Amino acid sequence: MGGMGNMQKLLKEAQKAQANIARAQEEIALLEAEGSAGGGAVVAKVNGKHDLLTIKIDPAAVDPSDVETLEDLILAAVNQAHGEAAKRAEALMSKATGGLPGMF
Repeated sequence: MGGMGNMQKLLKEAQKAQANIARAQEEIALLEAEGSAGGGAVVAKVNGKHDLLTIKIDPAAVDPSDVETLEDLILAAVNQAHGEAAKRAEALMSKATGGLPGMF
């Protein structure tokens, strides 16, 4: 009979973990992260689903004779925002899973 009690306890813990993970996934979808480049000349914002939400470009960063630099700044800002979103998502999921590896 002790085995059944342990199984029920394990099932309840698994259901709780599943609920925590679902809650974390909702939080991740709603989070917003920002990245910038060129001292703030380009600022990008993404959400937890890695959708690009906004991009702001300081008009002073727009030099028609040097489009490549602006492109590099945009890429850097977007990549930084994605990195920040991933880091925050990982922290939320780690908290939800109790730090168990392989759960996310």
